[in-house]
Parts: sequence; structure tokens; C-alpha cells
Amino acid sequence: MPRLSEVITALENLWPAERAESWDAVGTVVGDPDQEVTRVLFAVDPVREIVDEAVKLGADLLVTHHPLYLRGTTTVAASTFKGRVVHTLIKNDIALHVAHTNADTADPGVSDALAGALDLRVVRPLVPDATDPEGRRGLGRVCELDHPLTVRELAARAADRLPATAQGIRVAGDPEATVRTVAVSGGSGDSLFDHVRAAGVDAFLTADLRHHPASEAVAQSPLALLDAAHWATEWPWCELAASQLDEISDRHGWGLRVHVSKTVTDPWTAHAASAAHPSPTTTLPASASSAPSDSAGAPN
Repeated sequence: MPRLSEVITALENLWPAERAESWDAVGTVVGDPDQEVTRVLFAVDPVREIVDEAVKLGADLLVTHHPLYLRGTTTVAASTFKGRVVHTLIKNDIALHVAHTNADTADPGVSDALAGALDLRVVRPLVPDATDPEGRRGLGRVCELDHPLTVRELAARAADRLPATAQGIRVAGDPEATVRTVAVSGGSGDSLFDHVRAAGVDAFLTADLRHHPASEAVAQSPLALLDAAHWATEWPWCELAASQLDEISDRHGWGLRVHVSKTVTDPWTAHAASAAHPSPTTTLPASASSAPSDSAGAPN
């Protein structure tokens, strides 16, 4: 069995920490470098449900996409929910390793996995990494469809292929417009609109789109927007990453048992569809709604 330090070296070769954004918090959070690793669990979020799953599974290593402490902390007291995560991991000899923005821009990375889940052909990065001479690394991906779809059909494909969430897929733009090219970016993507417009694609699929950037984007061009749940756009990376570690394990003869969590950790748990109205309605005060017209009470 490999030691944790050997497995971490392999993961760092896939997603070097120096390729993470300066504000990010990636790498090993807890874990003894000399402990043996036999079972690994991949997940998006290092939350209590996932840690409990790792304990039940008997995992020695949990690899997540999102950091546990992105902004740092002054305490890991078990009275805090993140502190409880740390205590549970250590008590059960489970290491935690994070690959976040260094996995976003990797080749292959988070957006490659998203494109693969939707059967899109990756053409190039949306925001190329200037340090990559081959032009394959970078943030987001510009993709082509195997045959044209309407925006409505592409949204249905995304809803069918991505993990189910309360949000589903929101659409901005003409649902019947034709889509041949798509930009995708796993996770929050509304900071990328300038790059998306420059790419000249028909649609942009990402997550966490805010009102003003989305409104401005559709006002400036016929670009269609498909907004999925953040967790759902990043979960396919877990399967990709697990397959990469499986291949490394086979090559080294480690015999690791690698798993992907199917626990839904998207924070939204329900969705109520709005009633269908042709336009927003205004309820008038009772005195106004019952007032007669100018002529209704006029004497003859």
C-alpha cells in the first residue's frame, strides 16, 4: 500500500498547487504523510455529510474540490461545524486534500469533465493559461455540439446529464435559438462574460449567474445563458479525477479502491415553480379597485 505522501505527490502532479489562484487554499489540510492509503473518496464539498460517508466507507483519504478553510481560521474547535469536520477526520485517520482552482485550469480539468458529461467536443480553453505552451490549460472551455440543438434542447440535455438538483437549469435568451457552439465553465462563471463574447459562441453554460451580469449579457448579444447549480457543474470532475487516480494506482501497482460520492451537497433542497402569468400583476388597494369610472355615477 502507498503512503499518503506518495498519493499526494501523484495528485500534485495532476493539479500542481502553484497553478491555483493566489486567493485559493489548496493542498493537504489534515493527514499524516506516513499513513498508508487503501481507499480514497472524491467529493465536491468537505461538509459533515461527506466526512461521515468517508468514515462509513473506511476511506483513508478524502479529496474534495472545495476548500475547507478558504479564508483561514483561528480555531478548529469541535463546537464549530468546520472544526467538527477536522476532529472527525483526525479521529478516524482520514486525510483531506483539496484541488480547487488548480483543478479548474488543469488539462483535463473541471470544465473538460462538464463538457464530457454533456457530450460536447472541447475546442480550446475559454481563458487560456499563458504559461501553457500547448494552449490546453486554462479556465472554462469552448466547445462544439455534434449536431445543432435549440437552446431548449440543450437545457434539457443538461438537466438530464447533470446530477439532479432543486434548481435544475435556468435559461436566458430565446429558447428556440439554434446552438452550435457552447462555452462551459464549472462553478461560478459570470466573471467570464467578456471572454464568452469574444469567443463568439451561441450559448454559455455555467453556474451562479447574477441578475445584472446576466441581464447585460443578453442585452448586448443573442447569447443564450444556461445556469445550473454550482455543485452539479463541478460534480463530473469527481468522476474524472477518480479515473485519473485509478490509472495511476494501476500503473504503480497500488491497488487503491477509489470511490466517488453521490451524496448531493448542493445547499438548495426544494424548488417551487412560479405560477404562469403573461405579465406581472398588480393588486390595487380595495378603494381603488372598487372606485367607479368617471362616468359610472354621473347624473343623466
